[in-house]
Amino acid sequence: MTFSDMTGSLQLRQLSRLPVALRIAVIFLMLVVLTTYLAPLINSTDPLAMNPQFRLKPPSDDHMLGTDMFGRDIFTRVLYGGQVSLAIGVGTAALATTVGTILGLIAGAGQASENILMRIMDGMMAIPGILLAIALATIFGSGILTVIVALAVPEVPVVARLVRSLTLTLREQPFVEAAQSYGAGPLRILFKYILPNALAPIAVQATYIGGLAILFEAYLGFVGVGVPPEHPSWGNIVAEGRTFVLIAPHLIVYPSIVIAMVVLAINLIGDGLRDMLDPRFALPD
Repeated sequence: MTFSDMTGSLQLRQLSRLPVALRIAVIFLMLVVLTTYLAPLINSTDPLAMNPQFRLKPPSDDHMLGTDMFGRDIFTRVLYGGQVSLAIGVGTAALATTVGTILGLIAGAGQASENILMRIMDGMMAIPGILLAIALATIFGSGILTVIVALAVPEVPVVARLVRSLTLTLREQPFVEAAQSYGAGPLRILFKYILPNALAPIAVQATYIGGLAILFEAYLGFVGVGVPPEHPSWGNIVAEGRTFVLIAPHLIVYPSIVIAMVVLAINLIGDGLRDMLDPRFALPD
């Protein structure tokens, strides 16, 4: 048996021993992704189609999750809204993690760069993240890309400080000192030796940011600076329904349940990634 076969076998054994809750979270998130991005095949109803005759109807055979104040089908809007909300979560996590990781590696590599970058990051962290996101979204206007950037900017300092801390710890390890003794340059050390060993906590932080972005997108929708109404998302579905919550609670109950379950699933997957990637948290035999 080759080394790659042994490694693959070990990974399969680890996967088979994952907690039941984590397996359910992975399956649930996969189903959500598939159903949202295959929405045109699942439901042919237009999420923007209005039918005032059936406005504010409770769940029924014709409308599984009821209708909103314009007679639009809530189930269809939740399906299509997942495309936008999940894209915002993934885009925010990818942007914040990428920029924060690069800045953290640079800060951890040298004293001069650390003093400059970390003071800038400290200044950004002094502003509450949601307020900074609201300010950026207000300045640059509503839109999916704007929301992603607005939500990613406050999370960059968090990732940068995490990666800087990991870099400072890892660069003192014997394998890094050995690489330096063989003439490895700073960039090679950072990206070949330090970054791979820091991926586990970075991946966990990325999943946390993705879940948080889905929640914050709903917050931005409540103050009117989120995704435009012509692009249904879980956040603006809840925001639009809050006015009628007393007479039609289904307007916010079902989208809110979906948001809560997706965020919980993402957090469980983040914990599972930590267990699989970090040998210090390896699953017992």
